[in-house]
Amino acid sequence: MPRDQVCLACDGAGLLMDDEEWRYTCKICGGSGYRPQNGTVYNRQTADVDEMNRILD
Repeated sequence: MPRDQVCLACDGAGLLMDDEEWRYTCKICGGSGYRPQNGTVYNRQTADVDEMNRILD
């Protein structure tokens, strides 16, 4: 994958990890690993989190 097309938030992995090593789908690219082509964020909905601020899927 060309480096200029990689999602900067997840570095192309499609997953993000919090400080407790919980993995969740990247909200910027939607899990594709590619930078959005039109410059908009994939999902602008507020994330559903638990009392520890962990994202619930």
